[in-house]
Amino acid sequence: MLVAACSAVGLMVLRLPVRASAESHRQAADPPYVTSGKFTTSEPSVRAEAREYLDSYPAEVQQPIAFPHKVHLKNGMQCEVCHRGVTQGAQAAIPSVTLCMTCHQVIAQKKPEIKKLAAYYKKGEDVPWQRVYWFYPSAHVSFWHAPHIRAGVDCKSCHGDMRQETVAVRKAGLTMGFCLNCHTLRHAPTDCTTCHY
Repeated sequence: MLVAACSAVGLMVLRLPVRASAESHRQAADPPYVTSGKFTTSEPSVRAEAREYLDSYPAEVQQPIAFPHKVHLKNGMQCEVCHRGVTQGAQAAIPSVTLCMTCHQVIAQKKPEIKKLAAYYKKGEDVPWQRVYWFYPSAHVSFWHAPHIRAGVDCKSCHGDMRQETVAVRKAGLTMGFCLNCHTLRHAPTDCTTCHY
């Protein structure tokens, strides 16, 4: 009886590595793109998913502070002062609260919006600015500001005349037609890989 029990245990032990080896071989044979089979969306809600599918963007975005672009531009500031990196890279950086407070520790301290700014600064938090211009990931667009600036494209071509604006609003649709028209007028490349990856 002991011999029979040992033989049964021995067979089970011998079978385990064989099963494990077969299982690992099967898993290794599955290509890396095989998914879990669970459906997920790239957006947090059906409404957001529909907006992306329809390539729909809000014209106005609710900002935590009503930033007056026209006041800053009227006082001689250039876009590149706050939107650093725009001449070298892809994105126009959104200014940090530290950059804003460089001036506003002294200028317009009593204004309500500056008080909000100072509160973020005091807490050591950046202002949670909301992006106004972007492309949905499904568009597969790789947009870079720097080449446009080097080519002499004025910011207002896409962003409107910010000397007339307070909080930024989306002025241009930035559809493929909008971009292709501009590229054609300026004799810029219009092949797909210029903008799409």
